[in-house]
Amino acid sequence: MIMASPAAPQDKLTSPYGSWKSPITADVVSGADKRLGGIAVDGDGRLVWLETRPAESGRGVLVRRSDKAGGEPIDITPKGFSVRTEAQEYGGGDFKISGHTLLFSNYSDQRLYKQSISSGDPSPVPITPDYGEQTVRYADGVFDSRFDRYVTVREDCRESSLNPSTTIVAIDLSENKIQEPKVLVGGNDFYSFPRVDPKGERIAWIQWSHPNMPWDKAELWVGYISENGFKDTPELTSKMKHSSKISTSAFVLLVVILHFWSLQLNQSGLPEVPSLIVCQLVEQFFNRGNYISLLTEKVGFGISTDGIESSNEVVAIYSLDAEFSKPLWVFGISSYEFLEIGGQKELIICCYRQNGRSYLGILDVVNGSLSALDIPFTDINNISSGIDCFYIDGASAVHPLSLAKVTLDDHKSEAVDFKIIWSSSADISEYKLYFSLPELIEFPTEVPGQNAYAYFYPPSNPIYQASQDEKPPLLLESHGGPTDEARQSLNLSIQYWTSRGWAFVDVNYGGSSGYGREFRQRLLGRWGIVDVNDCCSCAKFLVDSGRVDGERLCVTGGSAGGFTALAALAFKETFKAGASLYGIADLSMLRAGMPKFESHYIDNLVGDENDYFERSPINFVDRFSCPIILFQGLEDKLKEKENKHGEGYEMMVLVFSMDTCNGLSLKQQVVPPEQARKIYQALKEKGLPVALVLYEGEQHGFRKAENIKFTLEQQMVFLARVVGHFKVADDIAPIKIDNFD
Repeated sequence: MIMASPAAPQDKLTSPYGSWKSPITADVVSGADKRLGGIAVDGDGRLVWLETRPAESGRGVLVRRSDKAGGEPIDITPKGFSVRTEAQEYGGGDFKISGHTLLFSNYSDQRLYKQSISSGDPSPVPITPDYGEQTVRYADGVFDSRFDRYVTVREDCRESSLNPSTTIVAIDLSENKIQEPKVLVGGNDFYSFPRVDPKGERIAWIQWSHPNMPWDKAELWVGYISENGFKDTPELTSKMKHSSKISTSAFVLLVVILHFWSLQLNQSGLPEVPSLIVCQLVEQFFNRGNYISLLTEKVGFGISTDGIESSNEVVAIYSLDAEFSKPLWVFGISSYEFLEIGGQKELIICCYRQNGRSYLGILDVVNGSLSALDIPFTDINNISSGIDCFYIDGASAVHPLSLAKVTLDDHKSEAVDFKIIWSSSADISEYKLYFSLPELIEFPTEVPGQNAYAYFYPPSNPIYQASQDEKPPLLLESHGGPTDEARQSLNLSIQYWTSRGWAFVDVNYGGSSGYGREFRQRLLGRWGIVDVNDCCSCAKFLVDSGRVDGERLCVTGGSAGGFTALAALAFKETFKAGASLYGIADLSMLRAGMPKFESHYIDNLVGDENDYFERSPINFVDRFSCPIILFQGLEDKLKEKENKHGEGYEMMVLVFSMDTCNGLSLKQQVVPPEQARKIYQALKEKGLPVALVLYEGEQHGFRKAENIKFTLEQQMVFLARVVGHFKVADDIAPIKIDNFD
């Protein structure tokens, strides 16, 4: 272990960039890769969170905060269970707590289980049928106390795994026997956020249909629940009326007052259905009596809405040039919560993003004012209300993904206490002197007048420095998604590079989230063009500004980010070497294996058949002209499967994504090992340095700590040897590089 203290420049050791010693080892990085999958508060006000553990092969474990001050957290999930749903492939909304009752999806069979978190027997018991395979999945539910049942989204793959049916179902909790869930709402392509009002009289939900993603166009529906517990004919909310004071270029927080009509019969004796409310990115419902609250996006607006039965109008309560929401990739997102003071004053705790940074605020619904809270986090994901406090999960440039308890003053306008109670990397204090702080850079793209963004991390080490005439090598990372975003949060895998003398840049190319709807839509029809051009423009910008060495530019990415990296290496000459981690090389095969949720999404991003061919690096392996190292899981492959509608092919591979604010992501993908092998063979035949690493037991993304470690080490050694012109300080046995060793 290197113990360091800041040294004056004249006292630092001079050594080439990339050759510096660092205590941030690959073991430290791979062991600090726990992820959060959601937070909640139980009946006693104790925080419960879902964490995934690479040391346990990515098992999802629910953990409860100890009753004792300073006590160790307590695992709720017994051995043999893993809390994770595969609904819609990306999951989310894996569990729900009401009082001391916990319901969760178990990964191995995808059944729902009920568990008491206060009794002496915490053994989970199944409450949904066993269908023999992981063919029926559940996500994002709510307890219905009126009928003692659980209302949730169900995805049913029994008839077709490529086109599963999605419904909202009710599961009886009153009897200790397994029953078939009863369908409450069905007939549409997708559903999310089923919510029941406190009296159990109405149910609200969000739905959308192909070819839309939920942030393109979605609908808010409301139905009445009959005396026998089933939904009567649903009604749609009224049209949203835009105030003339609202600018289409700003993000606005609104109150929409929704009217739930009594149904009128038409001449045919059928109910007249009111007009649709079109919500572009509906995020969360929260029922408070006659009010329905939701967060949405409308023509570039961030919107929060409330509904009552007495009127039909839209009222802006606060206007701010910011994003109050994020794309609905996973179920169960919670970016705001309600607080009440004496039952009179309603406050909303909300997070919002401006220029790629998260902020936390208290919005007074009555007065229409927003009080920004001064907290250390600059990246916030979810919020959960506690007793006289609330909890958030987030991070910053010096804080890894963490859970924090926030206590407000008596006026609920300032944070008087901020306490981190869990961290994905618990012991980081010894590494702080090595941390490189990100700089948000804005750089010009190839389109005149359009800029993109990135986080630049310069080399940083308290012991070492390079000679004044040397510029550092650069590793540019392209994030996945592709409509995800690079965030300003402490990532030890980045610090692994910068503490050894590499410069690192995390790019938010056109199409990324966090910078508004117009910015995100730049990628429509141009995936493989805009992202590639922006990454190259970013690298050139850093070279021109004298920050990095133009002869040592490297690019890396995983999954969709791997596609951008491979496309840049095949179609551009900016980078001198690259790495692909389970990168997509064949867009046509990707489309063929897309799950229902994204089955039309890729068409919107790519275009016609010619575009699919022309932008796929697999079709132009002869254009690769520099060294590449490829990492690939052997179980990331096409499986043949027969369903009741005939024979077909189904991709059953999982994306292990660290995206998002979303924790563990699950996704079907089409990146069989043959793609990596084809690229490897092509480079080998051309005489270019190339290496291929294949992992047994890994799918689309690497979940085992030993493989995460090996990938990081070998990627660095490979790039150091082929373009770095330095020897790494770590004692790492390099793998063989064809055409080099």
